[in-house]
Amino acid sequence: MVHRGPFRPRRGRLLNRPESLDWVREKLGHVPGNPDLFTEALTHGSHGPRNYERLEFLGDRVLGLLMAEWLYEHFGDEPEGKLSRRLNALVAGETCAEVARALDLGPNMRLGKQARDDGAIESDNVLGDVMEALIGALYLDGGMDATRSFVRKAWADRVDSQQPAPKHPKSALQEWAAAHRRKPPEYALSGKSGPAHNPRFIVTVSIKGVGEASAEGSSKQEAETAAARKMLEELE
Repeated sequence: MVHRGPFRPRRGRLLNRPESLDWVREKLGHVPGNPDLFTEALTHGSHGPRNYERLEFLGDRVLGLLMAEWLYEHFGDEPEGKLSRRLNALVAGETCAEVARALDLGPNMRLGKQARDDGAIESDNVLGDVMEALIGALYLDGGMDATRSFVRKAWADRVDSQQPAPKHPKSALQEWAAAHRRKPPEYALSGKSGPAHNPRFIVTVSIKGVGEASAEGSSKQEAETAAARKMLEELE
């Protein structure tokens, strides 16, 4: 069922950019019935109060449901634990950002000058959030079938290449420590920089008697994951 009537813009109209709506038609495979939904999904908070945040909230849940449905069908013999690991990897912010880059989303975002100067157009946080917001807009404007079709096309290579189900780097590092009779890894925030809309966190992970590794990310969780991944690579 297509939801259009109840989801008109809340106040006034947004200035739609024809080139961005052309991009929506080409990359999402959908002709917008309510173009303002997609303009809002592409608008960063630095550009004004009408931005992607509410649609991102919705799109995050829609993506999770569609991905869970897909994995349940595609890996019919796998237990819940493996399916959960696949799901977590496929809906992670960094994966959404990779999909966004593959679709050339960045140039179509509406950013304030300061955010653009600060590099928000390349931020994993921003790109991932806007990708989820577009999924929310597509769900409202085109319905579940159109959204499912887009997600399965945009994520196809990533689902098919997941052999076997990946372990999260933090889980894998904790298992390494246990197998080698070491204390669990400890994570510490060792630095933070950048503006509020595009922060960078530096996290150091250490295993007593083994060593440590540091990495950065656009969130504390992303930096912890990157640090764990880096230490696993060093241990190999």
